[in-house]
Amino acid sequence: MDAGIALIAAGTIVAIVGSNIALIGWLRSDMKAFETEVRMWKEDFRKDIAIYKDEVKSEMRDFHGRLCAIEEKNKK
Repeated sequence: MDAGIALIAAGTIVAIVGSNIALIGWLRSDMKAFETEVRMWKEDFRKDIAIYKDEVKSEMRDFHGRLCAIEEKNKK
């Protein structure tokens, strides 16, 4: 009986270690995929913010030009 218990214990340990290795491998691959998605989201966000900044700068220039034109009209 002692040999049977030792064999069952060894089998249990091998099963637990094997399942842990599989879970860690799956988790690492899933995290790498998630990191790739986050990088893509960040790049898209940076591009959107850059476009927004350019639009705001353009509107500021246009507003300043209109304001100068109004001031010129009022001076005359």
